[in-house]
Amino acid sequence: MRNRLALVLAVLLAAVAAAVCAEGELPNGVYAPDEFRFTGGTGRVVIDCPQVAVADGQATARIVFGSPNYTTLTYDGVQYTAAHEGDASVFEIPAELNRSFEITAVTTAMSRPHGIGYTLYIQLNAARHEKDLAGLTWESELPLSYAECFSVDFYSGGYALIDVKDGARYLAVPENQPVPEGLDPGITVLPQPLDRVYLAATPVMSLIDRLDAMDAVRFSGTQAEGWTVENASEAMRAGSMLFAGKYSEPDYELLLREECDLAVESTMILHTPKVQELLEMLGIPVFVDRSSYEPHPLGRTEWIKVYGVLFGRQAEACAFFEEQCAILDSIGDFPQTDRMVAFFYISADGSVVVRGASDYVADMIALGGGRYAFSDMTDEDSTRASVSITMEDFYAAASDADYLIYNTSIDTTVSGLADLIARSGLLSQFKAVREGNVWCAGSDLFQAADTSAGMISDIHKMLCGEEEGMVFLKKLC
Repeated sequence: MRNRLALVLAVLLAAVAAAVCAEGELPNGVYAPDEFRFTGGTGRVVIDCPQVAVADGQATARIVFGSPNYTTLTYDGVQYTAAHEGDASVFEIPAELNRSFEITAVTTAMSRPHGIGYTLYIQLNAARHEKDLAGLTWESELPLSYAECFSVDFYSGGYALIDVKDGARYLAVPENQPVPEGLDPGITVLPQPLDRVYLAATPVMSLIDRLDAMDAVRFSGTQAEGWTVENASEAMRAGSMLFAGKYSEPDYELLLREECDLAVESTMILHTPKVQELLEMLGIPVFVDRSSYEPHPLGRTEWIKVYGVLFGRQAEACAFFEEQCAILDSIGDFPQTDRMVAFFYISADGSVVVRGASDYVADMIALGGGRYAFSDMTDEDSTRASVSITMEDFYAAASDADYLIYNTSIDTTVSGLADLIARSGLLSQFKAVREGNVWCAGSDLFQAADTSAGMISDIHKMLCGEEEGMVFLKKLC
């Protein structure tokens, strides 16, 4: 009986402990943070939080400054004195977990003691529910059909958290609602309404146009003549949309003077990180669109739901996307022709840039009934949107391809077959060149993220020798 009672008691205690953990309270112990971030200061000192100790429900963080010159730290009105360990200043302070909090640390590195403000964020997954967010109550998740590179969670009060895969997180804050206290500083806050947007990610314009939200775009990263989205060209000619420089050279003065409230960039901005850094320093949040990394063409189109959230057009976004799904379903499955297709362009240095094996262009070719020349591409390159290879490697993989599609939206110097061969004489030995099966895809393809089904249909027509009615492909002669 005593053993049975002890067993029952142990089970009850375990259940209570599990319940406590489920409520977000940690049992006593020492924990390594899952993530630690800080903002503030001059950037000259590194701050770390190697551990958090929990005792009787109170968390104490070990905060380490990578400098011996810090003497005191003030948090919540209480001052703490540093312990100096080698070249580090160490503080033990009460910790707030999974929400940001502010401290002031005094350094003697300057001519006189000087207090510097920092915001710390200690993430400890064991102490939070999966969807917790700075006191906001999670309500639902946006359902997705094809997209793999983003998710959206909705919270009480109309807040929405957009999580971009391999990118950043963005919190859309409804108009007249406060920014939640203790929000993870790694989350970019986007106060709504967003109505003075700088759009440098060209494929996004077609999605915003479909949402009838063009009036939210005040600045363009493309000149009027560069747009295939007619409403964008008209808006620029009318002066309601202004050219504010391309993504790598924005007109900062114009953006500031006109109170730009968001810069929407493609992943090209990642090649010019100083531009993004300066925009953010000027108070202009940067949203990096990664729709080009979607493996399915309709995944790219499904990003319209992101912009539906940002511009208050969720119902319109979902309705349009369902229409696109229905169009693709109506096309049906095109029969496989086993004809090989290579999609590429030649860069200025002579290398050949092809699309990765898991890219949406490769999927379009397959859905259109073709066989992508680089479908067996393996290792990390297979998951990249674009892959640079040598002309020799391109010849080895694609010289026997039945069709070549040249990306003239990137290389505008090619307007005919002679121009293409001039880029590399080796191309004259390709089967598709000898047989006259070389095509090009212009800006229409990449600016029209809203009509994936049309490109799939054009590819099928190309493979079947039906040129009439094509929109995105043109034969190079």
